Amino acid sequence: MHKDTKRREALLYHAKPKPGKIAVIPTKPYASQRDLSLAYSPGVAEPCLEIAKNVTNVYKYTAKGNLVAVISNGTAVLGLGDIGPEASKPVMEGKGLLFKIFADIDVFDIEVDTKDIDKFVETVKNIAPTFGGINLEDIKAPESFEIERRLKEELDIPVMHDDQHGTAIISAAALLNALELADKKIEDIKIVVSGAGSAALACSNLYLQLGVQPQNITMFDKDGVLHTQRTDLLPIQMQYAKDVAGLTLADAMKGSDMFLGLSAPNVLTPEMLLTMNNNPIVFAMANPVPEIDYDLAVATRDDIIMATGRSDKPNQVNNVLGFPFIFRGALDVRATKINEEMKLAAVHALAKLAKETVPEQVNIAYGERKLGFGKDYILPKPFDPRLMTEVPPAVAKAAMDSGVATDPITDWDKYRDELSDRMGSDNKLVRLLINRAKMDPKKVVYTEADQLNVLKAAQIAYEEGIAMPILLGNKEIILELKQEIGFDAEVEIIDPKTEEEAERRSRYAAFFWKSRERRGVTLFDAEKLMRDRSYFASMMVLNGEADAMLSGYSRSYPTALKPVLDLIPRVNGVSKVASTNLMLTRRGPVFLSDTAVNPDPTAEEVAKIALMTNHTVRMFGLDPVVAMISFSNFGSSKEETPRKMRQAVNILHKQYPDMMVDGEVQMDFALNQEMLKDKFPFSKLVGKRVNTLVFPNLDAANTTYKMLKELNGATSIGPILLGLDAPVHVFQLGASVDEMVNMTAVAVIDAQQKAIRKK
Repeated sequence: MHKDTKRREALLYHAKPKPGKIAVIPTKPYASQRDLSLAYSPGVAEPCLEIAKNVTNVYKYTAKGNLVAVISNGTAVLGLGDIGPEASKPVMEGKGLLFKIFADIDVFDIEVDTKDIDKFVETVKNIAPTFGGINLEDIKAPESFEIERRLKEELDIPVMHDDQHGTAIISAAALLNALELADKKIEDIKIVVSGAGSAALACSNLYLQLGVQPQNITMFDKDGVLHTQRTDLLPIQMQYAKDVAGLTLADAMKGSDMFLGLSAPNVLTPEMLLTMNNNPIVFAMANPVPEIDYDLAVATRDDIIMATGRSDKPNQVNNVLGFPFIFRGALDVRATKINEEMKLAAVHALAKLAKETVPEQVNIAYGERKLGFGKDYILPKPFDPRLMTEVPPAVAKAAMDSGVATDPITDWDKYRDELSDRMGSDNKLVRLLINRAKMDPKKVVYTEADQLNVLKAAQIAYEEGIAMPILLGNKEIILELKQEIGFDAEVEIIDPKTEEEAERRSRYAAFFWKSRERRGVTLFDAEKLMRDRSYFASMMVLNGEADAMLSGYSRSYPTALKPVLDLIPRVNGVSKVASTNLMLTRRGPVFLSDTAVNPDPTAEEVAKIALMTNHTVRMFGLDPVVAMISFSNFGSSKEETPRKMRQAVNILHKQYPDMMVDGEVQMDFALNQEMLKDKFPFSKLVGKRVNTLVFPNLDAANTTYKMLKELNGATSIGPILLGLDAPVHVFQLGASVDEMVNMTAVAVIDAQQKAIRKK
């Protein structure tokens, strides 16, 4: 992407549709005068009095227990340095967004306009009653050390400076697993540390707690080795100073077992790497350019175990693996601090998780056939859903065992269920989809690229590496719009109506006519149809000139679907195409079928729709749990519609006994486990989280999908066409740019899957 375009996109992202990245949303009803009288005067006096009697009631009656302050003075912001509190606010809001989407923790970001340690500490202490925890962020050393130390001593809520401890916790987990693979003992390894700032010192301190011997750590900063004759070192740095004046990094690397880099690009050379012991461990975490290039390092030593801070290489040391889940566990037992025991618990939980079987959802997200513990997988992936259910319980238990938990957990199974419920939609699946598509982008033809929003979607797909767009439409209009939106990449543009495409139109028409000559289609008809972009694009896919196709933005769904059904063959065994919409709801992803194609399918067709949807849910890396929806429950009505759904269930139970499906069932019973278990304990759905809803007709499915989208603001991905033998999909009329980008990712993944099956 052009630098100016990227800058404009970043600014627009933060400015529109309203400034900033986070907001405050009411959690209680407020529609009636009664609601308002309870929320404020006079009703609010009652919880105030209860808190006045017992201050711990503040956790019972307010949001304090799930509210963290992200606090900075803007003195060490990312790689930008001391840019001031106001300029740090976008970063603090971003940190708040990460807290929310990964661990469902609410955040107020606080920017403090002082560099004075005493004033900063006093400010945080004065506002601390508002919060359940304090996350210090982007405060320069050495002030950050003293600020954190004092706040931890003087406050009775968790305080953590993530810049220090986040990297330490994640890299410590990586170190434990790397040592296991290298067959080395932690007490024996010799470590060279490049960097002596807050993160390097926190890492080294935590490694000591794990068993590294102090005499085995040699540390360097920009002025060279930390030695006892230096007078410019902080007390916290002096503990790593040794009587080794004049020692160079190259000298220190000889016979070492581990290199920890939190410093500057390219300070570690291949020559130095060759002098390390067998199975060297290298954590090169300078960003965006590490201390040694990953590809260069693995080419130099085939026995290396390497981690970086980069997301495009194996073993990313990413703080998002830690801080959301550490605070989640600390808040949930109302811990008075985040102590060493809790940090170590997080280390061991992360290390253990990397050695367990990886969910298929994660394999799919990263384009892997089978991720597994080894040199290229010593840390869990950030998209791993198990992080939420494994790390917080470990942290919470450590808080309880170490005596800093004031509200202990007694039912751990219930707690894990609550953690799962907190995950909700938060668009994790969208990130998974896009990440998976980027692993192997495909050529996607957009039939209405002379529509501004379609072109914007194609631009985003191209710039994000999701797809390689082919733009169909009026070339002059497309070029003009490309210039308007700053889409300056060279991509293929085709206008099917021009003389330039006459030969290809004739070739496509002959193919179509040959396949339809006994169904009333003449060659003249075929040639005329090939001027239609949807027919033309479908033929591009069939002839291998595009991998996938997207259409429908400016036309009704039946009109846009007809060319697809005329040209694209069905999968073997499929007589009728169907569709499903993936809705990202507060309770997690839910698939709805059939939302766009079949007005009133038969029982056999409903069963086939359920089966095709079942396969699609698995394509997304999820285990399908299917409820067949009706207005009755398990035979309570003899009307035609529920009878049809019962017949469909009987077909599925008989032909696919392992499929997790049941019904007919009303919507509330399908989604409410307590109601279902109480009234219908025999159902196969009891104890399962339903994530797939199959409806008896198009009216019910389409209405439900659009209601969820408009009333609840649920993100919709779809309609995803089911049963076609080629990756072709049709937007709903007037789809948003985001919806089209998401469908591009789906089309690419569909193309990836179909290419694998045809090999």
